[in-house]
Amino acid sequence: MSVILEDRPIEQVREETIDQLIFNYSHGVISAEAFERRLDQAMSSHTHQEIIDLVADLTLKADTKYNANKAHQFTPSYSNADIDENLSLKSILGNIERSGQWNVPKTITINSILGEAVLDFTDAIFQHQHVTIKLNCILGSNKIYVPDNVNVVCKSYGIISSIENKAPSMATKQAPIITIEGRVVLGSLNVEIKRTIKEKFIAFANNLKGAFDVEK
Repeated sequence: MSVILEDRPIEQVREETIDQLIFNYSHGVISAEAFERRLDQAMSSHTHQEIIDLVADLTLKADTKYNANKAHQFTPSYSNADIDENLSLKSILGNIERSGQWNVPKTITINSILGEAVLDFTDAIFQHQHVTIKLNCILGSNKIYVPDNVNVVCKSYGIISSIENKAPSMATKQAPIITIEGRVVLGSLNVEIKRTIKEKFIAFANNLKGAFDVEK
């Protein structure tokens, strides 16, 4: 006997609904406008029935190929590559940045003095689940971008400075954990998500749609 809808975890119902929306949009069943409208409703609704009603008229169900593509897109990337355990970055009266698909070491040391340092973990490849950033910022600016499936713990302290951590810290147990230590003196530290989960869903759906159109 199936569990009644109201007794199911609502986040599971939401995830299944979003999967079905993406799958049907990628196969051209609904328009981009309808997909985004229903996606907004699926993400904001707190009622089981309201969520499930969004796909009541859609017959296509996500298949194993879709699930594999989704896991590849939304699961943090880990690598067994042999890389250095430590990375030292210096920004003195200048700018330095790490972005794209770069290998993340276990420890990153940043010295930012009258300069700007940017670490973008959006597409980074992790080798360790626990990563430590040791920060020494004096009259500098530091920006750290993370995906929403990475946890961030900020233990740094500021002296006449601005420190903002807008990243989540409730990702899965298998997710990477970035711990930021050190000091910010007369400077700034900003941690935030570069792309929202909605933006990631839309990008994923468009990629699937493009691949499906090519196969036709």
